[in-house]
Amino acid sequence: MQVIGLQAGASAPSAVIVDASLATINTETAAHTTAAPEASNATTPHALIQIVSPESVAAGARDVSTLVRTPGIVKLKFIEPGNNPRDYFDPKEMQELTDSVRVNGIAQAILIRPIGDGKYKIIAGERRYRAATAAHGDEYDMPVMIVDCTEEEADVLANIENTIRADMSPTEEGKSAAKILGQVKGDRDEAARLLSWSRSKLDSRVALMNCSEQVQKALNERVIKLGHAELFASLAKENQDKLLPAVIERGVTVNDLKSLIEKAASKLSAAIFDKTDCAGCQHNSSVQGTMFEACITDGSCTNSVCYKGKTEAALEAMKEGLKEEYPVIRIVRAGDNFAQVRIRAEGPGSVGEAQAEACRGCDNFGAAISAIPEHLGKAFKDQCFDPVCNQKKVAENIRAQTEAKAALAKATSGTADSKDSSKGAAQDKAKAKPAEVQTTVSEGDKVKEYRLGIWRGAMKKEVAKDYQLSVQYLIALAVTGNIRHVNQSGMTAVFERLTGEKKGSDLIAVANQVQQMGPDNLDTATKMLAVTAMNDLPETELTRLAKHVKLDLTKHWKMDAEFLNLFTKSQIELVAKQVGLDKALGDGFKKLFTEKKEPLIAKLLGVKDFDYAATIPPVLMYK
Repeated sequence: MQVIGLQAGASAPSAVIVDASLATINTETAAHTTAAPEASNATTPHALIQIVSPESVAAGARDVSTLVRTPGIVKLKFIEPGNNPRDYFDPKEMQELTDSVRVNGIAQAILIRPIGDGKYKIIAGERRYRAATAAHGDEYDMPVMIVDCTEEEADVLANIENTIRADMSPTEEGKSAAKILGQVKGDRDEAARLLSWSRSKLDSRVALMNCSEQVQKALNERVIKLGHAELFASLAKENQDKLLPAVIERGVTVNDLKSLIEKAASKLSAAIFDKTDCAGCQHNSSVQGTMFEACITDGSCTNSVCYKGKTEAALEAMKEGLKEEYPVIRIVRAGDNFAQVRIRAEGPGSVGEAQAEACRGCDNFGAAISAIPEHLGKAFKDQCFDPVCNQKKVAENIRAQTEAKAALAKATSGTADSKDSSKGAAQDKAKAKPAEVQTTVSEGDKVKEYRLGIWRGAMKKEVAKDYQLSVQYLIALAVTGNIRHVNQSGMTAVFERLTGEKKGSDLIAVANQVQQMGPDNLDTATKMLAVTAMNDLPETELTRLAKHVKLDLTKHWKMDAEFLNLFTKSQIELVAKQVGLDKALGDGFKKLFTEKKEPLIAKLLGVKDFDYAATIPPVLMYK
């Protein structure tokens, strides 16, 4: 499949394509549940030769410090490299390590995890693995510590293990941290906790992901210092690559580089905010050129605080402008890698038309606004902020398409000698229908509150119109201990309206007032006892009563502006389709969604002869 999305700070462009196959997804899924193989025997060779004190561990645990490490011996030929956060292995150091291993062997076990079929993948210790392979070949018995964990947990362990050894470069740390950040959906505090880092260290490391590939390589190989890389991270990647060779060749210090970048920063031509006020500003280098002989004359802003402040304000304004359309809008900054992918209905990396429609109502559906220099201010719409879920949906779509093609091929081959009409009928029969997808909008707090209010109101009306039902429910409420939910203030208001006077000061006084009430008023008061209980009855009990009475919500509700205003435009589109407005409007339906939210709602509610109470949207129904 292809996953297309906004990848902040990576060496490739921000809108990148990451190729993966269904087989890869299946392998990763299997790795989560594959147990360590038993000791080898004559008929079935396995990688594991010896296991000491084996213990089991639950895969998927979030706290990697609790994962059990089981010591053992595994031949090198059954071990393969993992997702090593380290990109650079110093040749001289590797040769020294290989020479040592050739004489002394491996003294410290490497960390591995089972991936099925008697194979293992390295979590930490690839340098020792390479040295042992070079020194002794793939039949060498390698000391190992086996951890049964998920790939995500392995990423965290690999980062922690390599960081503790204090020989990972900052960009290697940043790349690994950015991947973990994506796995926790951009929650930087959670990523820092998993890595046992301070928040400031995490922020500084992932910011290095805005360095170009060449700058990262130079830092990994210790050709430049961390200070150089941190300064380079403030520039667009193309400018980094232009400046890097000169910095290396001339031995430019960090302070000198800072001075150079200050001169090149804050180009007004790249600004995304209104530059009207900049025309006569004293911090505009073009204005300075009219006053000073030695100055920058390329239209730059020398007031970085002002420039950054206006840029941030412009990004926030863009975010605000998308709130009517999407439930989630995020400003993506350097290091926020792997956090979102583009949802596609068809083509490579697609989830299918039905699923793409369902995704529009999800809490993780939205838009990303780039705060990265190359794409500053660009909005990436129709994004999924749960890439793990997206990959699963893409895999399901690929599987469905594969099965449909196989069925069609079988049907075609089976009717090769038949008439065209029979062949066509067989082909139509073989076409697999897409899997049913439940399409509903997300249920935020406001939606839940609205839904509960609608159901309470409907139940009160049902009980109020049926004296016999109200008496039955009063008895049921009393027997189950729910009579306490009869609302005293509400009942007092009803009582005073029926009697035409204030309630008495004590029980006897009120009892005397009740005795003076006529039969009709007594019936009304009895019904209202049950009605007021509907106001405070727990939601679960309320819905059970509604199902018991077979409540028909179409008699108590119809779509209106209050309801539609609970949703974004993407969610409104889904709701409108659920009630049939797309069919009622025909070709004009899609065009309506170019409107702002308020006029859109007005036009959706103004369709002539449309019954807005005929269909209840799924989001208003209790399961």
